[in-house]
Amino acid sequence: MSEFLTIENLKVHYPIRSGFFNRITDHVYAVDGVNLSFESGKTYGLVGESGSGKSTIGKAIIGLEKLTEGRIIYEGQDVSNSATSRRSEYRRNVQMIFQDSLSSFNPKKRIIDILAEPMRNFSNMTSDEEKRKSIELLEIVGLTEEALHKYPHEFSGGQRQRIGVARAVALNPKLVIADEPVSALDLSVQAQVLNFMQRIQDEFGVSYLFISHDLGVVKHMSDEIAIMYHGRFTEYGTNQEIYSNPLHIYTRRLLSAIPQVDPNNREQNKINRLRVEKEYREEASQYFDGEGKVYDLQKVNEDHYVALKDIPTPVEGGIR
Repeated sequence: MSEFLTIENLKVHYPIRSGFFNRITDHVYAVDGVNLSFESGKTYGLVGESGSGKSTIGKAIIGLEKLTEGRIIYEGQDVSNSATSRRSEYRRNVQMIFQDSLSSFNPKKRIIDILAEPMRNFSNMTSDEEKRKSIELLEIVGLTEEALHKYPHEFSGGQRQRIGVARAVALNPKLVIADEPVSALDLSVQAQVLNFMQRIQDEFGVSYLFISHDLGVVKHMSDEIAIMYHGRFTEYGTNQEIYSNPLHIYTRRLLSAIPQVDPNNREQNKINRLRVEKEYREEASQYFDGEGKVYDLQKVNEDHYVALKDIPTPVEGGIR
């Protein structure tokens, strides 16, 4: 399966100004050298705590954040420069689902206008074609034609998020960036929205960058997962590798915090969490440099990369 989009050494730094002359005295390294490649029909999970930089990556890819450094390569061409001839094609093929669906919609516009907006910007459809396409999109996400003439505030949070999904896939894009798309929804509604997203992926072959702080949801959705800490990846690999063989202490810390339903597992999870916290304090130098910065990713195997000072030694039966 070929890669259609590659992110090379992506950096987004925000200047810190201080003093009488408001000079730049330092920077916030929101994203500090990230590499990521996308293949068709796959879901890439991006996990980290609030402030880790994961949402900034999504916004930088779609053009809502200016790159400090790095390149975005779309089908072999650098589209980091907005003047490039393929920028319009790129914008058509990379769409976004926002966490707060209500604030991402114009409250004065009806749903038919919200769904038709990307079609009007990037296609030559007639009004009738736009309406037919909008009805088709609503049916895919489980809503009826009646929704076309309503306004965003007339829907529940789950329904609005489904409309957000419909708008994002209106142009059959290659990549949809989903930034915390279900974090504000009840569990039952979360399941509905995630199922619709998977159905759309199965039907249209769209890829997702699924950004979340919820490791349980990411495990359910993703083929490959990147764990992020202070603007850098601590670990990257397939779903199975990350969950069955987490190597970075930060990854293990996140996994140990996943809630357990089984009372026996909850007790064991508490023991594991305390052990991981102890290791985090005692062995930090293996995982972070003297300034607390994450080391560069190193290859463990074809499906697994980890940011460690010294790469683990492969042994029979696993990693030592």
